[in-house]
Amino acid sequence: MRRTTDATAIAHPNIALVKYWGKRDVARNLPAVGSISITLDTLSTTTTVAFDGALDGDQFELDGRPAPDRAGRVVRCLDLFRDRVTDAGCARVTSRNSFPTGAGLASSASGFAALVVAVDHALGTGLSRTELADLARQCSGSAARSLFGGFVELGFVAGSDRSETTTTQLLGAEDWPLAVAVAIVSAAEKPVGSTAGMQLTARTSPYYPAWVAGADRDLDDARSAIERRDFEELAAVAESSCLKMHAVALAARPGLLYWHGATVECLHRIRELRRHGVPVFFTVDAGPQVKAVCIPEALHRVTSELAQVPGVESLLCAGLGDGARVLTE
Repeated sequence: MRRTTDATAIAHPNIALVKYWGKRDVARNLPAVGSISITLDTLSTTTTVAFDGALDGDQFELDGRPAPDRAGRVVRCLDLFRDRVTDAGCARVTSRNSFPTGAGLASSASGFAALVVAVDHALGTGLSRTELADLARQCSGSAARSLFGGFVELGFVAGSDRSETTTTQLLGAEDWPLAVAVAIVSAAEKPVGSTAGMQLTARTSPYYPAWVAGADRDLDDARSAIERRDFEELAAVAESSCLKMHAVALAARPGLLYWHGATVECLHRIRELRRHGVPVFFTVDAGPQVKAVCIPEALHRVTSELAQVPGVESLLCAGLGDGARVLTE
């Protein structure tokens, strides 16, 4: 395969409807449970990687500034490729998000999905989409899902005793178009990152075993709802999974409280909309931002209502998007 020295790729964050929270194996970054997500279209991470023989170390720049505090995982990702291409050398990586970084909007998912696609193209390793997803997952637990568009499931290889993961597209973005309104409650980085929060939860929350035990049923229910395009059933399982995830985290010691007051008010507003016949449901990841998932025709009504909630700083709107892909050669 033709070898280039640099490449640029774009990837989109994904929002988990059936949540991933907890690690089965921290060293291998194996999730404790499977997950199902939707990939968004208008939010994006654009990443350029350039291998340069003159460099004596890897360099990482994020959103226009050097980011040495975040470079560790980037270097580990590059090392996964250098295990295959031993003469690759060091690289300069520049990445830019079109949305707040580290604020509960899955910037690590889109970031590492874009990175593995760019590196694969730059080095000409020619890995399959499934192989790239596995490498991305080793860097960020949710990044594997951003390799694919639409509705995506991260699960486990049958017979592997959950020691190997597999990532599958359930539906393409065009197969069941949905819209998402993201209510930004705070653009600040969350005080406890997802990895640290998962480890604390697994160690100290009395509800954690029940969370793990109930995941497969949620996955089955969500998979069935997606196959049948059953919005009401998907709403039920997604909101349940969200609330359970935050409940198990709240019960850790010390409890993890990612929500702000406006987060809760948004949840009430979304449920009120649904009681009045608007097809919308909520989900919240490890952060304060609220994602309202609805049919496209309801997006204007949903954004108008959420904009009136005190404490909502801004709103981002998205549809379902494609997986990570190369932009330039």
